[in-house]
Amino acid sequence: MSKTEKLAQHLEKLQINNMYKNDFYWTWDKTDDELDAIFTVADALRDLRERNISTKVFDSGLGISIFRDNSTRTRFSFASACNLLGLEVQDLDEKKSQIAHGETVRETANMVSFMADVIGIRDDMFIEEGHKYQKTFMDALDEGYSKGILEQRPTLVNLQCDVDHPTQAMADLLHVIHEMGGVENLKGKKVAMTWAYSPSYGKPLSVPQGIIGLFTRFGMDVVLAHPEGYEVMPEVEDIARANAEKSGGSFAKVNSMEEAFKDADIVYPKSWAPFKAMEKRTQLYREGDKAGIDQLEQELLAQNAQHKDWTCSEEMMKLTKDGKALYMHCLPADITGLSCKEGEVDNSVFDRYIEPLYKEASFKPYIIAAMIFLSKVKDPVAALRALEARGEKRKEF
Repeated sequence: MSKTEKLAQHLEKLQINNMYKNDFYWTWDKTDDELDAIFTVADALRDLRERNISTKVFDSGLGISIFRDNSTRTRFSFASACNLLGLEVQDLDEKKSQIAHGETVRETANMVSFMADVIGIRDDMFIEEGHKYQKTFMDALDEGYSKGILEQRPTLVNLQCDVDHPTQAMADLLHVIHEMGGVENLKGKKVAMTWAYSPSYGKPLSVPQGIIGLFTRFGMDVVLAHPEGYEVMPEVEDIARANAEKSGGSFAKVNSMEEAFKDADIVYPKSWAPFKAMEKRTQLYREGDKAGIDQLEQELLAQNAQHKDWTCSEEMMKLTKDGKALYMHCLPADITGLSCKEGEVDNSVFDRYIEPLYKEASFKPYIIAAMIFLSKVKDPVAALRALEARGEKRKEF
């Protein structure tokens, strides 16, 4: 029995009917079975591709990408995912569109979606704005579809907003599942999601929020660590606590990196901006207060500089379980002695984990493809079996 067939048999047991023609905003919107289905389909698509079997379920159609912040991994992961399934990709560059001339979100949404099957949006820069933009965009498509303007209603994949980074968090967790030898081995593992020093400011909160909002669902002992004043959104902390209580894991907050790292199985040191500061930054942008923004930046850089000891050093790694915790990062990392003078992680630590870090990143295209697949394919079990049975080669050797 092939790996894909085993995965298809597992998929058959899951209750996932609501995923068809549905969007993906946040991981905590999805049921346990739906998350399981995404991991399962991602592994199946990867297995088929590694065996040189075509996974194209579309013979035409568009994937529209809208990146309102810079991106390398997520941008190319979305393009790879669409291509894997047979979709063309078109990036909406707002600087080259009519948005600069006053085109509304409602108009933009409908104009780019006539033959689109999926919309991927990254809007993570401003608190209370990223998710709002995605929701406004998709509400406009609901209206366009209901009134017959659009022949089909595209699916949203949240490529990062101000609240969650679901494609990153799920790729990270699938990496952990593979590293730990199965989802059944996650229970009781200690995860240190910690702030780390960066010589830059304003990094989004959605990565740490995505991690605590997802990993707590799998019986893991998740510790969120940061200096005082670097809090994340309180509502996401509430979600993490509720998840941990339900799964039999735990969620704790500490103001010590050493405490978080002690006996940890997994460490995820990553800089982010304080929630309150990001709220203030958003308001300053709304008001067009450039002087206020510049002043806030200097204040935050000075605040960061008070915590240069929050770094993933060799000494810090020795505190972890057997000194061999799995080091994780969404990349790019601020690497001390390589990309910056002082940063999130020592060069020696980063270099030692470079292969697993790249493997971690490699799961994201398959996670995104699985999200699209489960939303656009009515019978995903039959579709996986049909792809394998057809056995169409991607290329001839």
